[in-house]
Amino acid sequence: MSNPPHELAILQGARRVRYLKLIGLFKIGKGVLLVLLGVSLLFVNARTRWIDALSDWTADEILLEHSRAVAYLLNKLQAILADGILRATGLLALFYSAILFTEGIGVYMQQRWAELLMVFATAALIPIEVRHLWHQPGLVGVLTLLANCFIVWFLYLVLKRDKPRAHTPPRRELVETALNK
Repeated sequence: MSNPPHELAILQGARRVRYLKLIGLFKIGKGVLLVLLGVSLLFVNARTRWIDALSDWTADEILLEHSRAVAYLLNKLQAILADGILRATGLLALFYSAILFTEGIGVYMQQRWAELLMVFATAALIPIEVRHLWHQPGLVGVLTLLANCFIVWFLYLVLKRDKPRAHTPPRRELVETALNK
């Protein structure tokens, strides 16, 4: 079966599969990073001696006794750590990593439900990334935004191209056999 001439080369056969696998591996990689982040936040938050040691080291390095502004900021940081916000962030990171693993493995295996999930989940985060980029411009933010826009665009084209076909039973035909004669 030949492809129509107006179809993008990126959507043809092996290229489409290659890009789907790369997108799946990208999402799995992001999931691994979030698991590491979530576990480290939960682990460090559970060790008050480590937080105290880190706070003391920071105070020594930045000469805390000479700066009231830095002392204020460090006190705010300790309040955040004590309130459990770090623990909540760690749990949220682990939850989102599970979503990324689900998307990544499903897209790697070329499952349509995973492609739909990835389109909606990734498209929902694009406004947040634009807002972040507006307030804190940087190369990493631009590259992340471009990668996610490409993923949404590409998966939209794949889903649009590979529409599911309704299951229709085969038409029954009358066939003349030797027994009917």
